[in-house]
Amino acid sequence: MRPSPTRRTVLTATAAGAAALGTTSNPAEAATRVHRPPATAQPPHRELRALLRELDSARIEATVRKLVSFGTRHTLSAQDDPDRGVGAARDWLLAELRSCAAASGGRMTAELQSYVQEPASRIPTPTKITNVLATLRGSVTPERVYVVSGHYDSRVTDVMNATSDAPGADDDASGVAVVLELARVMATRRPASTIVFAAVAGEEQGLYGSTYLAQQLKTAGTDVQGMFTNDIVGSSMADDGTEDPPPASGRGDPHLAPLAIRLFAEGVPSSETPEQAAIRRSVGGENDSPSRQLARFVRDVADNDATGMQVRVVYRRDRYLRGGDHIPFLERGYPAARFTEPAEDFAHQHQDVRVDETGKQYGDLPEFCDFDFVERVARVNAAALWTLAQAPGTPRGAKIVTSALTNSTRLVWTRGTEPDLAGYEIVWRETTAPEWTHVIPAGDVTTYEVDLSKDNVFFGVRAVNQAGNRSPVAFPSPQS
Repeated sequence: MRPSPTRRTVLTATAAGAAALGTTSNPAEAATRVHRPPATAQPPHRELRALLRELDSARIEATVRKLVSFGTRHTLSAQDDPDRGVGAARDWLLAELRSCAAASGGRMTAELQSYVQEPASRIPTPTKITNVLATLRGSVTPERVYVVSGHYDSRVTDVMNATSDAPGADDDASGVAVVLELARVMATRRPASTIVFAAVAGEEQGLYGSTYLAQQLKTAGTDVQGMFTNDIVGSSMADDGTEDPPPASGRGDPHLAPLAIRLFAEGVPSSETPEQAAIRRSVGGENDSPSRQLARFVRDVADNDATGMQVRVVYRRDRYLRGGDHIPFLERGYPAARFTEPAEDFAHQHQDVRVDETGKQYGDLPEFCDFDFVERVARVNAAALWTLAQAPGTPRGAKIVTSALTNSTRLVWTRGTEPDLAGYEIVWRETTAPEWTHVIPAGDVTTYEVDLSKDNVFFGVRAVNQAGNRSPVAFPSPQS
């Protein structure tokens, strides 16, 4: 076991590290800062910056407009019409992902994942549900998987109306466009771990496609260590009055704040067992689920000048009265979170396409999307996914030893198997703090003792590789 540093050494070292990362322990100074990175922030490497520069808003716009051109993509619409309906959209998406795969040197494959959904809620007759998937296999740890999705089905006000035009530009051609653009840019690269790019179906009828995908991965025992869905990421209309908005776009509208994206992250896991719930009640950690750690990781790697975005983490599973394709993954024990635009414009979502007496258009049309904003959302996704895929996996077996009454804290964990693993870091924060505030280098060890009381603060462990990429934090459970 590594010798325990003194409490004075711990506080001095971590305060110095926080200062180097642009944080401060001075409350007066902190109060004057509108936005500053967390102590665990990871500046983007040159490789990542180059990847982000390749993302193209014009391609994103072309994808959105192409999906809208199919008239409707309702789950119950035609599946065999080459020009209109969900089947035409499905076939076009497969061709696009196959085109991406062709540039990958054999590392990426594209396929349809189909099943027949028997009659159920919003499904009146047996209906084929088809996800369109591209898998970019990792070159070092291919067994570790990350998933990014958007849903390609659409709807109007009447969720059972499968014939009217349902453009679905914002909800959710925008999210699918993010997925396709990520697949295009990453196909020519070699991530260490595997990334799955998914355009899922049946979302508007009840998350059918994503539920099937999540269950297939679970049944196969797939090690999914992170999942993001992009659902309604097309509009930069943002000022909801809850905080000072980022700078306006310059188009003269004070309500445009195109530099923020919401990330919804569940607290207490949906899959938590009664025994796990009892432990959580006794030691805390309601704000430290794997999904919350994933969200903090996104802030660490994607809230910076390279993406041009602020990531606003929302401590909720999803919005009121709504639900997205990350939920089936949460229900199966996978860390997952949802990206969505800053403040939704309900006047255009799911509305029948029409023009009122003043000439104002209604309906989820491309004209209400901000494609530069969608590109920046894609940058946030790319920064998170690429760093996750290149970094070590989240540490396993993290425990906080509680067998003795002491005013120090001993942490233990299982060493990862990555060939480029360099070691580990201990992170900690006050129990009332939303983000990690201190980082302690621990070295290539599997146990570490800190001269701080486990009763007073929260601790975590993250892995570091030789390139300096850090994993998401593992929150330790008690070990008596």
